[in-house]
Amino acid sequence: MSEKSTPIDYNRLFEGIRGFKANEFIPHQRFFEELGQQQNPHTLFIGCSDSRVVPHLVTQTFPGELFVVRNIANLVPYYKKYSDTFLATSAVIEYAVNQMNVSNIVVCGHSNCGGCAALYQDKELKNLPHTKKWLELASPVKKIVEEKIAKNKISLEERSSFTEKMNVVEQVNHLMKYPYIRKRVREGRLIVMGWYYHIDKGEIYNYDKKRRRFIRVE
Repeated sequence: MSEKSTPIDYNRLFEGIRGFKANEFIPHQRFFEELGQQQNPHTLFIGCSDSRVVPHLVTQTFPGELFVVRNIANLVPYYKKYSDTFLATSAVIEYAVNQMNVSNIVVCGHSNCGGCAALYQDKELKNLPHTKKWLELASPVKKIVEEKIAKNKISLEERSSFTEKMNVVEQVNHLMKYPYIRKRVREGRLIVMGWYYHIDKGEIYNYDKKRRRFIRVE
Protein backbone atom coordinates (compact mmCIF):
# COMPACT_ATOMS: atom_id res chain seq x y z
CA MET A 1 0.00 0.00 0.00
CA SER A 2 2.87 2.34 0.73
CA GLU A 3 4.49 4.29 -2.07
CA LYS A 4 8.03 5.64 -2.21
CA SER A 5 8.31 9.33 -2.95
CA THR A 6 11.22 11.68 -3.46
CA PRO A 7 11.46 14.44 -0.83
CA ILE A 8 10.71 17.82 -2.35
CA ASP A 9 11.58 21.30 -1.19
CA TYR A 10 8.52 22.92 0.40
CA ASN A 11 9.46 26.11 -1.45
CA ARG A 12 7.94 24.52 -4.54
CA LEU A 13 4.56 24.92 -2.87
CA PHE A 14 5.18 28.63 -2.33
CA GLU A 15 6.32 28.97 -5.92
CA GLY A 16 3.04 27.42 -6.93
CA ILE A 17 1.12 29.98 -4.89
CA ARG A 18 2.96 32.82 -6.60
CA GLY A 19 2.33 31.23 -9.99
CA PHE A 20 -1.37 30.91 -9.23
CA LYS A 21 -1.62 34.56 -8.29
CA ALA A 22 0.21 35.75 -11.39
CA ASN A 23 -1.11 33.30 -13.98
CA GLU A 24 -4.60 32.43 -12.77
CA PHE A 25 -5.96 34.89 -10.24
CA ILE A 26 -4.93 38.22 -11.75
CA PRO A 27 -6.02 37.36 -15.33
CA HIS A 28 -9.39 36.13 -13.98
CA GLN A 29 -9.76 38.41 -10.98
CA ARG A 30 -13.39 39.29 -11.68
CA PHE A 31 -14.32 35.61 -11.76
CA PHE A 32 -12.65 34.96 -8.41
CA GLU A 33 -14.21 38.05 -6.85
CA GLU A 34 -17.66 36.77 -7.80
CA LEU A 35 -16.74 33.26 -6.70
CA GLY A 36 -15.66 34.61 -3.33
CA GLN A 37 -19.23 35.69 -2.58
CA GLN A 38 -20.99 32.37 -3.12
CA GLN A 39 -20.77 28.86 -4.52
CA ASN A 40 -23.29 26.89 -6.52
CA PRO A 41 -21.78 23.47 -7.27
CA HIS A 42 -23.75 21.15 -9.51
CA THR A 43 -21.95 17.92 -8.56
CA LEU A 44 -20.74 16.16 -5.44
CA PHE A 45 -17.55 14.30 -6.35
CA ILE A 46 -16.60 11.46 -3.98
CA GLY A 47 -13.10 10.42 -4.93
CA CYS A 48 -10.01 8.73 -3.60
CA SER A 49 -7.36 10.70 -1.71
CA ASP A 50 -4.78 9.29 -4.13
CA SER A 51 -2.56 12.14 -5.34
CA ARG A 52 -2.99 11.06 -8.96
CA VAL A 53 -6.76 11.59 -8.94
CA VAL A 54 -7.52 15.28 -9.55
CA PRO A 55 -11.30 15.85 -9.92
CA HIS A 56 -11.17 19.25 -11.63
CA LEU A 57 -8.50 18.03 -14.04
CA VAL A 58 -10.30 14.91 -15.26
CA THR A 59 -13.68 16.67 -15.53
CA GLN A 60 -12.26 19.95 -16.87
CA THR A 61 -14.43 21.93 -14.46
CA PHE A 62 -13.87 25.37 -12.95
CA PRO A 63 -13.70 26.35 -9.27
CA GLY A 64 -17.22 26.45 -7.87
CA GLU A 65 -18.59 23.56 -9.94
CA LEU A 66 -17.60 20.53 -7.85
CA PHE A 67 -18.24 19.94 -4.16
CA VAL A 68 -15.49 17.45 -3.36
CA VAL A 69 -14.78 14.91 -0.65
CA ARG A 70 -11.85 12.53 -0.96
CA ASN A 71 -10.87 9.64 1.28
CA ILE A 72 -8.96 6.37 1.09
CA ALA A 73 -10.56 4.15 -1.58
CA ASN A 74 -13.46 6.58 -2.25
CA LEU A 75 -15.68 4.96 0.37
CA VAL A 76 -19.19 5.94 1.47
CA PRO A 77 -20.11 5.28 5.12
CA TYR A 78 -23.29 3.37 5.91
CA TYR A 79 -26.26 5.64 6.52
CA LYS A 80 -27.00 6.57 10.11
CA LYS A 81 -29.79 8.89 11.12
CA TYR A 82 -27.58 10.25 13.88
CA SER A 83 -24.18 9.46 15.34
CA ASP A 84 -22.16 10.99 18.16
CA THR A 85 -18.90 10.26 16.33
CA PHE A 86 -17.23 12.54 13.80
CA LEU A 87 -18.35 11.52 10.32
CA ALA A 88 -16.60 13.73 7.78
CA THR A 89 -17.69 12.03 4.55
CA SER A 90 -21.27 11.56 5.75
CA ALA A 91 -21.44 15.24 6.71
CA VAL A 92 -20.18 16.29 3.27
CA ILE A 93 -22.81 14.13 1.56
CA GLU A 94 -25.55 15.52 3.77
CA TYR A 95 -24.47 19.12 3.22
CA ALA A 96 -24.01 18.77 -0.54
CA VAL A 97 -27.44 17.22 -1.07
CA ASN A 98 -29.61 18.88 1.55
CA GLN A 99 -27.97 22.31 1.68
CA MET A 100 -26.22 22.82 -1.65
CA ASN A 101 -28.88 20.91 -3.63
CA VAL A 102 -26.42 19.35 -6.05
CA SER A 103 -27.89 17.72 -9.15
CA ASN A 104 -25.32 14.92 -9.45
CA ILE A 105 -23.23 12.65 -7.26
CA VAL A 106 -20.18 10.86 -8.66
CA VAL A 107 -18.33 8.07 -6.88
CA CYS A 108 -15.01 7.81 -8.71
CA GLY A 109 -12.64 4.87 -8.24
CA HIS A 110 -9.38 4.41 -10.12
CA SER A 111 -6.76 1.99 -11.33
CA ASN A 112 -3.87 0.88 -9.11
CA CYS A 113 -5.78 1.89 -5.96
CA GLY A 114 -3.70 1.29 -2.84
CA GLY A 115 -6.78 1.22 -0.63
CA CYS A 116 -8.40 -1.56 -2.63
CA ALA A 117 -5.12 -3.49 -2.74
CA ALA A 118 -4.88 -3.22 1.04
CA LEU A 119 -8.02 -5.37 1.38
CA TYR A 120 -5.74 -8.32 0.66
CA GLN A 121 -2.73 -7.12 2.68
CA ASP A 122 -3.57 -7.51 6.36
CA LYS A 123 0.08 -7.38 7.43
CA GLU A 124 0.59 -3.94 5.90
CA LEU A 125 -2.36 -2.61 7.92
CA LYS A 126 -0.94 -3.80 11.23
CA ASN A 127 0.31 -0.31 12.15
CA LEU A 128 -2.58 1.50 10.44
CA PRO A 129 -5.56 0.81 12.75
CA HIS A 130 -7.67 3.73 11.52
CA THR A 131 -7.10 2.76 7.90
CA LYS A 132 -7.96 -0.86 8.65
CA LYS A 133 -11.21 0.16 10.31
CA TRP A 134 -12.08 2.52 7.45
CA LEU A 135 -11.57 -0.22 4.86
CA GLU A 136 -14.25 -2.33 6.52
CA LEU A 137 -16.63 -0.32 4.35
CA ALA A 138 -15.22 -2.27 1.40
CA SER A 139 -15.25 -5.70 3.05
CA PRO A 140 -18.32 -6.86 1.03
CA VAL A 141 -16.29 -6.18 -2.11
CA LYS A 142 -13.49 -8.47 -1.01
CA LYS A 143 -16.01 -11.26 -0.41
CA ILE A 144 -17.55 -10.82 -3.87
CA VAL A 145 -14.15 -10.88 -5.57
CA GLU A 146 -12.91 -13.92 -3.68
CA GLU A 147 -16.08 -15.82 -4.58
CA LYS A 148 -15.57 -14.94 -8.26
CA ILE A 149 -11.98 -16.20 -8.13
CA ALA A 150 -13.02 -19.40 -6.36
CA LYS A 151 -15.54 -20.09 -9.13
CA ASN A 152 -12.91 -19.26 -11.80
CA LYS A 153 -15.04 -16.40 -13.13
CA ILE A 154 -12.08 -14.02 -12.89
CA SER A 155 -8.33 -14.65 -12.65
CA LEU A 156 -5.88 -13.43 -10.04
CA GLU A 157 -4.50 -11.07 -12.67
CA GLU A 158 -7.93 -9.45 -12.94
CA ARG A 159 -8.40 -9.16 -9.19
CA SER A 160 -7.13 -5.60 -8.79
CA SER A 161 -9.20 -3.93 -11.48
CA PHE A 162 -12.28 -6.00 -10.66
CA THR A 163 -11.99 -5.05 -6.99
CA GLU A 164 -11.65 -1.36 -7.85
CA LYS A 165 -14.71 -1.45 -10.09
CA MET A 166 -16.86 -3.49 -7.73
CA ASN A 167 -15.89 -1.11 -4.95
CA VAL A 168 -17.42 1.76 -6.94
CA VAL A 169 -20.63 -0.24 -7.35
CA GLU A 170 -20.70 -1.07 -3.63
CA GLN A 171 -20.25 2.56 -2.58
CA VAL A 172 -23.01 3.68 -4.96
CA ASN A 173 -25.21 1.09 -3.25
CA HIS A 174 -24.30 2.63 0.10
CA LEU A 175 -25.39 6.04 -1.19
CA MET A 176 -28.75 4.69 -2.25
CA LYS A 177 -29.42 3.68 1.37
CA TYR A 178 -29.48 7.37 2.34
CA PRO A 179 -33.24 8.17 2.45
CA TYR A 180 -32.88 11.74 1.22
CA ILE A 181 -30.73 10.59 -1.71
CA ARG A 182 -33.09 7.78 -2.64
CA LYS A 183 -36.04 10.19 -2.52
CA ARG A 184 -34.40 12.73 -4.82
CA VAL A 185 -33.32 10.05 -7.28
CA ARG A 186 -36.90 8.74 -7.47
CA GLU A 187 -38.18 12.27 -8.05
CA GLY A 188 -35.65 12.84 -10.85
CA ARG A 189 -33.89 15.64 -8.96
CA LEU A 190 -30.61 13.79 -8.47
CA ILE A 191 -28.42 11.53 -10.60
CA VAL A 192 -25.97 9.15 -8.92
CA MET A 193 -23.08 7.85 -11.03
CA GLY A 194 -20.20 5.42 -10.54
CA TRP A 195 -16.98 6.12 -12.44
CA TYR A 196 -13.74 4.24 -12.93
CA TYR A 197 -10.68 6.27 -13.88
CA HIS A 198 -7.93 4.34 -15.70
CA ILE A 199 -4.98 6.60 -14.85
CA ASP A 200 -2.33 5.44 -17.32
CA LYS A 201 -4.79 5.42 -20.23
CA GLY A 202 -6.53 8.69 -19.38
CA GLU A 203 -9.92 7.01 -19.70
CA ILE A 204 -13.03 7.17 -17.54
CA TYR A 205 -15.71 4.51 -17.50
CA ASN A 206 -19.28 5.13 -16.33
CA TYR A 207 -21.25 2.32 -14.69
CA ASP A 208 -24.37 1.34 -16.60
CA LYS A 209 -26.81 -0.05 -14.02
CA LYS A 210 -29.05 -1.74 -16.59
CA ARG A 211 -26.19 -3.47 -18.39
CA ARG A 212 -24.25 -3.95 -15.13
CA ARG A 213 -20.96 -2.97 -16.68
CA PHE A 214 -18.63 0.02 -17.01
CA ILE A 215 -18.85 1.82 -20.34
CA ARG A 216 -16.01 4.06 -21.52
CA VAL A 217 -16.94 7.72 -21.80
CA GLU A 218 -16.25 8.81 -25.39
